[in-house]
Amino acid sequence: MIDFWLAAGLLLLIALSFLLIPVLRGRRAQREEDRTALNVALYQERVAELQVQQDEGVLNAAQLDTGRAEAARELLADTEGVEKPRESRLGKPLPFLAAFLVPVLGVALYLHYGASDKVELTREFSQPPVSMADMTQRLERAAAAQPDSAEGLYFLGRAYMAQDRSADAAKVFERTVALAGRQPELLGQWAQAQYFADNKQWSPKVQALTDEALKLDPKEVTSLGLLGIAAFEGQRYQEAIDYWNRLLAQLPPADNSRIALQGGIDRAAEKLKESGGTVAQKAVMNVRVDLSAEAKAKALPTDSVFIFARAVSGPPAPLAAKRVTVAELPITVELGDADAMMPQLKLSNFPEVQLVARISRAGVPTAGEWIGRSQPLASSTTALQQLTIDSPDK
Repeated sequence: MIDFWLAAGLLLLIALSFLLIPVLRGRRAQREEDRTALNVALYQERVAELQVQQDEGVLNAAQLDTGRAEAARELLADTEGVEKPRESRLGKPLPFLAAFLVPVLGVALYLHYGASDKVELTREFSQPPVSMADMTQRLERAAAAQPDSAEGLYFLGRAYMAQDRSADAAKVFERTVALAGRQPELLGQWAQAQYFADNKQWSPKVQALTDEALKLDPKEVTSLGLLGIAAFEGQRYQEAIDYWNRLLAQLPPADNSRIALQGGIDRAAEKLKESGGTVAQKAVMNVRVDLSAEAKAKALPTDSVFIFARAVSGPPAPLAAKRVTVAELPITVELGDADAMMPQLKLSNFPEVQLVARISRAGVPTAGEWIGRSQPLASSTTALQQLTIDSPDK
């Protein structure tokens, strides 16, 4: 901040110079004006002396004219080069008053409207935090300085969760959603914070938030993990297994959290067996999708391809789905319970399914240009299925 104030002070000095230099020039002009007035007075006195000498007979008329001419030449020589003073309507006190008010007013306006706090925060964030508490304090100051920054509030909420301040985090995530909109990830974070703020008591509010998040994005990881935790705490072990399996399917193979998540799934399975239940077998189907020659000639590489399984006798909604592009074909994908759009609509819940692959240039899964369908299959089928997109989608 010292560098900033030094630069600001230098700029103020430059601004003051534009006010004070004209004042100093005015004083110089005043001195020139006073000297001119003195020279005129001396000229008038000399002319009067010459007139007295002529009246007394000391000088004749010719000598009087000569004396007057000489006095006039001296006056002209003394006043030569003197600029005509410029009149100012501002008056003398006003420039000095302005010179005083400019820096005072400038500092006052900057402190009110300026961004000195943001400059200081930027300098702080350029240095690594010494602790989690230090980082949280910085984020709190950033949120106070920029209350309309959804990104700053989001990171503050995450910091609160890391410090087990779930009630504060819930309030911050609620503000974040109000600013950034009801995005699935933000709704999931808000639901999680609210759940822990309520001492792990499931509430209609948390249920509504997770439902909304998964409706917008069935693969929203925070909501899936939270629903699994709530189901486990409520001794609904099969639900916990299902939710965590869906979450496990979204994590990259190298993600370190996969080990902990699999441990939770195994523990839920043990609890389920101890209570006399049996773990439902997961249904998994492997499908290789390709294009017919006619479809390949007319499809674009960027066209979307939706691959899904739906119940032969049941709701029309897909039981499991994947999305790729024409450029990726041929491709082999895995459709299973982990890809279920809703917990109650899983492959293992229906005895027969049909595999479908649709090309949609508009990116709409319900309508497109080309389609391929399989014959009805048992959901327990494990053999690799071949599916060719070969028919116009009508």
